[in-house]
Amino acid sequence: MKFLRGYFLSLVNPQFVPIALKVAVVIGSLLFAINHGAAFVQGQMTRDRWISATLTYLVPYFVNIHGQYISSSRRL
Repeated sequence: MKFLRGYFLSLVNPQFVPIALKVAVVIGSLLFAINHGAAFVQGQMTRDRWISATLTYLVPYFVNIHGQYISSSRRL
């Protein structure tokens, strides 16, 4: 339980957020282009595709925060 509480707090930790945002933008954009690029260009983005596209950016953010959180907790 302590781990989850710490992880959720780290999602908005000013020390972790800048790097995680950069990773999310770069990796998320690459994945967006691969997975949704054709539909976006052709104007075929449905509601479900937009939800999926949002997750395309959120998952790299969450994974990066997790890595930073684990790394910082091991140093303590």
